[in-house]
Amino acid sequence: MTEPAAAVAAAEFFSAERLVALTSFAFAGTWTPGPNNMMLANSGASFGFRRSVPHALGVALGFPAMAFCVALGLGEAFQHSALLRESLRWGGAAMLLYLAWRVATASAAPGDGALTAGRPFTFFEAAAFQWINPKAWMMAIGVASTYLVGAAPLAEAAAVAAAFIAAGLSSAHGWAGFGAGMRTWLSKGRRLRFFNIAMGVALALFVLPMVLADF
Repeated sequence: MTEPAAAVAAAEFFSAERLVALTSFAFAGTWTPGPNNMMLANSGASFGFRRSVPHALGVALGFPAMAFCVALGLGEAFQHSALLRESLRWGGAAMLLYLAWRVATASAAPGDGALTAGRPFTFFEAAAFQWINPKAWMMAIGVASTYLVGAAPLAEAAAVAAAFIAAGLSSAHGWAGFGAGMRTWLSKGRRLRFFNIAMGVALALFVLPMVLADF
């Protein structure tokens, strides 16, 4: 790309219209239901909002870091490696089914429910989960193929990460807060038990589109 063409492309990417579209995509993608949000809601209901904050921050900052790497070229390597795609597909499916089972079989007593060994996710566990989360990969590759122009790779990748940090901080804490807000209601009878089962089933259902997806 010649220097004048690169300048035009960069100006196109950093136009207000494209940045608004990118930010809107980020908020829509992070707020809609997915494995992260199902687990955050379950964590908020089981452990409360404060104990779920590291989990929420791991999601909110872990995915933008992944999106940054994908925008810099990892996404292209992913699309050209059948082994990497199939490893993600089946490894991610196995992990999601395991997490779905842990959520569905969590204790029925508020505060005793569990996602991982009787405790909420840590920051680093939640951040690492993004790399096997099928929705995260589809979002990262989708934004890279739709919005990036390649004129200023580092700046464009940073802009993508910034958009998802803003969206992720709101959505991750919002979903954890949603679950935490239901703790009083869920503490009565067997409601938490049924809630955990519903969250586990919802999480397991994300395996089907991942297995069928054409990455």
